[in-house]
Amino acid sequence: MEIILNETIPSLGKAGDIVKVAAGYARNYLLPKGKALVADRKNVAHIERQRALILAKAAKQKEEFEALANQLAGLDLTIPVKVGEEDKLYGSVTSMDIARAIEEHGYSVDKKKIQLEEPIKSLGEFEVPIKLSPDVTATVTVKIVAEG
Repeated sequence: MEIILNETIPSLGKAGDIVKVAAGYARNYLLPKGKALVADRKNVAHIERQRALILAKAAKQKEEFEALANQLAGLDLTIPVKVGEEDKLYGSVTSMDIARAIEEHGYSVDKKKIQLEEPIKSLGEFEVPIKLSPDVTATVTVKIVAEG
């Protein structure tokens, strides 16, 4: 089934692209969520007229994400955790903990955008990438320290 994307979806394409997907994926997910339109003549003609607006909107969003990335890059997050003998952590530091620490500094980042390969299980300083959009990634320095 051919559809027109209303927004950029990393696995499919950019907003305004005409792509082929499985009928069930389009019918059950993309169309009801407003992420795509059926690629018929009317919608294709409409999207051609709207292409300039879509590209301008995407450029504006990219600028906003780049500005946020610059602000986040200057952030040094310190997360105090409980430790046991030999500085071994009780539990681990996850993307949810990092998102909460970023929120305390006045920024809102979805925990799903934090690209933490695996939870942090030791004290130290770590560089954590945050994928704000498909082409904008910020890196935040996270310091894990012993509580108290």
